[in-house]
Amino acid sequence: MARLPYFEIHAFADPEQPFTGNPAGVCIMDAFPDDAIMRGIASSNNLSETAFVVQTGKDVWDLRWFTPSVEVDLCGHATFSAGAVLLEGGHVKGSTARFDTRSGRLEVSKDIGGFAMNLPKIGYKPGRGASALEAALGLQVSPEAVFDVNRIHGAGYQMWVVAAESLVRSAEPDHGLLKKLNTNVILTAPGEDCDFVSRFFAPASGVDEDPVTGSAHCTLAPYWGERLDKTRMAARQIGPRPGILEVTPQGDRVALFGHAPHFLQGEILLPG
Repeated sequence: MARLPYFEIHAFADPEQPFTGNPAGVCIMDAFPDDAIMRGIASSNNLSETAFVVQTGKDVWDLRWFTPSVEVDLCGHATFSAGAVLLEGGHVKGSTARFDTRSGRLEVSKDIGGFAMNLPKIGYKPGRGASALEAALGLQVSPEAVFDVNRIHGAGYQMWVVAAESLVRSAEPDHGLLKKLNTNVILTAPGEDCDFVSRFFAPASGVDEDPVTGSAHCTLAPYWGERLDKTRMAARQIGPRPGILEVTPQGDRVALFGHAPHFLQGEILLPG
């Protein structure tokens, strides 16, 4: 029986509140098994993402991400979590864990009180909000703006901007209808005690609502940075399981800063 080191990390947790942040599974492997094995592990974990890492060189790992149903091209919080595991576990000889992924080279390093991560910017352009999608999101008012976002999870992908944090907080989406519409949505507004807030609904990729989404902030950071004329911003994701982070747009990249506490550590036992 194979024993696979396994960790659950709560990425972008609020250090002042327990059980916050986005849970991600992290599996350290000698080599990637068949995709069916990784899909099975991710489905059994039933977290929004499980990261699988295989070392390929000094402080360099191949990294792949799976939701409970599909492999994805980019996942911020699971990358953040994998970096935290490797940096805190003594696997990194230098100061930075480097990952080769479907989205190119990604990096996680230690930061004051937490960790820092560098991801590619995800572009956006003006779009149109379909009435069926507005109904599925359960909004109290129509959005101020709608943007089409470059696809990263296979499904259609939009960012909806509303006027107030309360509208983001009170949205009651119909996840089944969103899945049928094959559209993932970032819902965002100015924050009351931070620069901006958001929620992320991704039933088209097997995740009804993601708690704190690193990849969504690769679009949110450049949008709000330009709108607010700021280079470093405080952000909150305010769904049922909230979290906090800071973001800095850097040209065609985005830096994210936050906490990544360990929640559990153990082994996955695989036959064979």
